[in-house]
Amino acid sequence: EVQLVETGGGLVQPGGSQRLSCAASGFTFSSYAMSWVRLASGKGLEWVSAITGGGTSTRYVDSVKGRFIISRANANNALYLQMNNLGPEDTTVYYCVKGIGSGFSPQYDCWGRGTQVTVSS
Repeated sequence: EVQLVETGGGLVQPGGSQRLSCAASGFTFSSYAMSWVRLASGKGLEWVSAITGGGTSTRYVDSVKGRFIISRANANNALYLQMNNLGPEDTTVYYCVKGIGSGFSPQYDCWGRGTQVTVSS
Protein backbone atom coordinates (compact mmCIF):
# COMPACT_ATOMS: atom_id res chain seq x y z
CA GLU A 1 0.00 0.00 0.00
CA VAL A 2 1.34 3.39 -0.99
CA GLN A 3 1.50 5.76 1.97
CA LEU A 4 2.68 9.31 2.43
CA VAL A 5 2.85 10.79 5.92
CA GLU A 6 3.68 14.43 6.46
CA THR A 7 5.17 15.83 9.64
CA GLY A 8 6.70 19.09 10.73
CA GLY A 9 3.80 21.48 10.63
CA GLY A 10 2.95 23.80 13.46
CA LEU A 11 2.98 27.40 14.58
CA VAL A 12 5.81 29.62 13.44
CA GLN A 13 6.36 33.36 13.74
CA PRO A 14 6.45 35.59 10.67
CA GLY A 15 9.92 35.57 9.19
CA GLY A 16 10.65 32.22 10.75
CA SER A 17 11.47 28.84 9.24
CA GLN A 18 9.85 25.44 9.25
CA ARG A 19 10.87 22.12 7.76
CA LEU A 20 8.26 19.70 6.53
CA SER A 21 9.01 16.03 6.07
CA CYS A 22 7.17 13.30 4.21
CA ALA A 23 7.76 9.63 4.88
CA ALA A 24 6.95 7.47 1.88
CA SER A 25 6.32 3.74 1.74
CA GLY A 26 4.84 1.12 -0.50
CA PHE A 27 6.60 2.07 -3.74
CA THR A 28 10.07 2.56 -5.21
CA PHE A 29 10.54 6.09 -3.98
CA SER A 30 13.46 7.04 -6.20
CA SER A 31 11.47 6.21 -9.34
CA TYR A 32 8.91 8.95 -8.85
CA ALA A 33 8.88 12.69 -8.85
CA MET A 34 7.37 14.18 -5.71
CA SER A 35 5.65 17.44 -5.03
CA TRP A 36 4.33 19.62 -2.27
CA VAL A 37 0.87 21.07 -2.79
CA ARG A 38 -1.00 23.42 -0.45
CA LEU A 39 -4.50 24.70 0.00
CA ALA A 40 -4.58 28.31 -1.10
CA SER A 41 -7.21 30.46 0.57
CA GLY A 42 -9.95 31.14 -1.91
CA LYS A 43 -7.99 29.47 -4.70
CA GLY A 44 -8.22 25.78 -3.97
CA LEU A 45 -5.14 23.65 -4.33
CA GLU A 46 -1.85 25.31 -5.22
CA TRP A 47 1.18 23.42 -6.41
CA VAL A 48 4.22 24.63 -4.47
CA SER A 49 7.26 22.66 -5.53
CA ALA A 50 8.41 19.49 -7.24
CA ILE A 51 11.53 17.38 -7.45
CA THR A 52 12.41 14.66 -9.92
CA GLY A 53 12.89 11.07 -8.85
CA GLY A 54 16.65 11.32 -8.84
CA GLY A 55 16.54 14.65 -7.07
CA THR A 56 18.55 16.43 -9.73
CA SER A 57 15.90 18.92 -10.80
CA THR A 58 13.50 21.08 -8.83
CA ARG A 59 10.75 23.56 -9.57
CA TYR A 60 8.89 26.14 -7.51
CA VAL A 61 5.85 28.34 -7.78
CA ASP A 62 6.91 31.96 -8.10
CA SER A 63 5.56 32.93 -4.68
CA VAL A 64 8.02 30.66 -2.85
CA LYS A 65 11.11 30.95 -5.05
CA GLY A 66 14.11 31.96 -2.99
CA ARG A 67 12.33 31.05 0.25
CA PHE A 68 11.49 27.34 0.01
CA ILE A 69 13.80 24.44 -0.80
CA ILE A 70 12.57 21.01 -1.76
CA SER A 71 14.85 18.01 -1.31
CA ARG A 72 14.70 14.28 -0.94
CA ALA A 73 16.67 11.46 0.62
CA ASN A 74 15.97 8.44 -1.54
CA ALA A 75 17.90 6.12 0.74
CA ASN A 76 15.43 7.01 3.49
CA ASN A 77 12.30 7.33 1.33
CA ALA A 78 11.92 10.88 2.57
CA LEU A 79 10.85 14.15 1.03
CA TYR A 80 11.47 17.53 2.61
CA LEU A 81 10.39 21.13 2.26
CA GLN A 82 12.52 23.73 3.98
CA MET A 83 10.47 26.89 4.31
CA ASN A 84 12.22 30.15 5.18
CA ASN A 85 11.07 33.71 5.68
CA LEU A 86 7.53 32.55 6.22
CA GLY A 87 4.64 34.97 6.03
CA PRO A 88 0.95 34.80 6.93
CA GLU A 89 0.18 33.99 3.29
CA ASP A 90 1.96 30.67 3.78
CA THR A 91 -0.52 29.59 6.43
CA THR A 92 -2.38 26.54 5.20
CA VAL A 93 -2.31 22.76 4.93
CA TYR A 94 0.62 21.28 3.01
CA TYR A 95 0.34 17.95 1.21
CA CYS A 96 3.02 15.58 0.03
CA VAL A 97 2.02 14.09 -3.32
CA LYS A 98 3.43 11.36 -5.52
CA GLY A 99 3.87 11.83 -9.22
CA ILE A 100 3.16 9.22 -11.86
CA GLY A 101 6.74 8.98 -13.14
CA SER A 102 10.26 10.11 -12.46
CA GLY A 103 9.95 13.41 -14.30
CA PHE A 104 7.86 16.50 -13.78
CA SER A 105 4.15 16.06 -14.39
CA PRO A 106 0.96 17.74 -13.16
CA GLN A 107 -0.53 14.32 -12.50
CA TYR A 108 -0.47 12.71 -9.08
CA ASP A 109 -1.73 9.39 -7.86
CA CYS A 110 -1.26 9.50 -4.10
CA TRP A 111 -1.66 12.19 -1.46
CA GLY A 112 -0.74 12.37 2.17
CA ARG A 113 -3.20 13.62 4.77
CA GLY A 114 -1.49 16.96 5.06
CA THR A 115 0.18 18.98 7.79
CA GLN A 116 -0.98 22.38 8.99
CA VAL A 117 1.44 25.29 8.95
CA THR A 118 0.35 28.44 10.75
CA VAL A 119 2.38 31.61 10.51
CA SER A 120 1.37 34.01 13.23
CA SER A 121 2.83 36.14 15.99
